[in-house]
Amino acid sequence: MGGGFVWAQLCAERLLPDLLCCPYSLVMQPNPNHAALRIIVAAALVHSDGRVLLQQRPAGKAMAGLWEFPGGKVEAGEHPEAALVRELEEELAIELGADDLVPLSFATEAQGDAHMVLLLYLVRHWRGTPQALAADALKWVRVDDMHQLPMPPADVPLVEALKKVL
Repeated sequence: MGGGFVWAQLCAERLLPDLLCCPYSLVMQPNPNHAALRIIVAAALVHSDGRVLLQQRPAGKAMAGLWEFPGGKVEAGEHPEAALVRELEEELAIELGADDLVPLSFATEAQGDAHMVLLLYLVRHWRGTPQALAADALKWVRVDDMHQLPMPPADVPLVEALKKVL
């Protein structure tokens, strides 16, 4: 089964209580008692030597200069895996399929009027050479060295999840 099944299991276990889940998608459900949910997908692209690709947020954007896992927003009606495939093509000019994505971990963070859920996928296979199309720079980094780079708060706990699998 695809990666969506794992996220469905997380939802069933109430780790993401404001989402309705089905095997291949996450559907946002408006809830007047809670902040809106913002679903973000990101990739830990792992090089054959074990280093992971990070991108530097561009000047003029929120958290400019911080190093993050590449990815972006899940659009309305879009499956998380499809969103990540699209984002990586737009941001890095690489190609991959949803079958190349392995769900790894997630983090949550309150962001003003919304609550962000960041889904991290492990990616070991893609086609093309990553290019910084939407970032100031790209850097291949060993997981143990990531703590030396300034990162958005939601990305920091995901580094610990990476350490367990790399």
